[in-house]
Amino acid sequence: MNQIKLTPINTGCCSSTPEKIEPNKELPIAIIGAGPIGLAAAAHLVNAGEHFIVLEAGSTVGHHISSWEHVRLFSPWQYNVDKVAEKLLEKQGWIAPNPEHLPLGKELISSYLEPLAKIPEIKSSLSLNTKVVSISKKGLDKMKTANRSDVPFILYVEQAGQLKRIEARAVIDATGTWSSPNPVNADNIWTNAEKDLKDHIYYGIPNVHGSALDKYKGKRVAVVGGGHSAINSILELAQLDEEIEIIWIMRKRNVEAAFGGEDKDALAARGELGSKVHQLVDAGKVRVFTPFLIHHLAKTENGIIIEGESKGQVTTLPPIDEIIANTGSRPDFSLTREIRLDIDPVTESVTAIAPLIDPNIHSCGTVRPHGEEELRQPEKNYYIVGMKSYGRAPTFLMATGYEQVRSIVAYITGDIAAAKKVELDLPETGVCSVNIQDPTSSCC
Repeated sequence: MNQIKLTPINTGCCSSTPEKIEPNKELPIAIIGAGPIGLAAAAHLVNAGEHFIVLEAGSTVGHHISSWEHVRLFSPWQYNVDKVAEKLLEKQGWIAPNPEHLPLGKELISSYLEPLAKIPEIKSSLSLNTKVVSISKKGLDKMKTANRSDVPFILYVEQAGQLKRIEARAVIDATGTWSSPNPVNADNIWTNAEKDLKDHIYYGIPNVHGSALDKYKGKRVAVVGGGHSAINSILELAQLDEEIEIIWIMRKRNVEAAFGGEDKDALAARGELGSKVHQLVDAGKVRVFTPFLIHHLAKTENGIIIEGESKGQVTTLPPIDEIIANTGSRPDFSLTREIRLDIDPVTESVTAIAPLIDPNIHSCGTVRPHGEEELRQPEKNYYIVGMKSYGRAPTFLMATGYEQVRSIVAYITGDIAAAKKVELDLPETGVCSVNIQDPTSSCC
């Protein structure tokens, strides 16, 4: 692991507002997160000959992906590789995977992210096990406006048990949302009862054919959520040879709303997910409770009791043994308390793209191209990209993030024309309207 030289914290007293100073052009551009979008940003900065650093909290690149490495993506390689990153890799002798192949999460890491991280210019600028805990402007708090855009960013990071600080002239936040899952509570509130059941609730898609087999075999398992992650979890459970009872809990008005475009989906694998779970439901192999709003969880001698509301009636489900929560995720803004951000109050996305991605309005295929201008924040040279830029909206695709960072890097490096020329071709879902009587029926 490369250790980037960081400046130890000076515990001396603060100074007054500094005189106007242009940010040092020799300072690096800081990329937070070494997932697909963060490393794509690094590739574009390498291509532009810019000085940068990549700060990754995990011990490997693609750290979040490793938690679902057993899951196959529904988008083929052609949508999962950044074009500039591909050119850099080819110079190193990299052989591109079959563009039509659907990679597993672990293949995305081993066949793309790890080779990309080994490119000399990226490897020398990558620091693993380095967690960014707070970001501010040098010598200024959030309230100070004078000369704000003329001073560098200060990033406080935890590395090897020490808190250190670095300066940067720009920040690209590609931390994603995977580490901040939503609760199963229908009001989206974390309760002590749910926290107390942490040993019996898995947030994500467990590897039921590997390390998690003993946890679920022969059990009654409730999968909570109505999106593709929930469908993936159900399909994984259904393949177990061991006897298992699967209960599917979601808030949608009816189960058909979860099936999506099926054979009309331009991403065949995504449509196939809906078709397969449709068949399981029709065959009676999955017991569905929808619409069902979870209000309370309780651990008893007979199992976990799930209480909630269904069609206006208070309902208690039969006891279950384990819960798999696929209820989405949310961005963590704790590290940016001293940064001025423009965040949409509904989606918690970057405000300018909220109308493009709100799942109450749009399907995955209706996202209009967007780049630096839409992602620009009140804090000059601070950008939120990737899944985190979408906030709580579940419609993000990697190709969108690659176009975001291409436009941003072009702008930061002075190529304004390239930054404004934004093009993006995304597949349609095949079901591009939303039932306004049922806001939970988004085809995404």
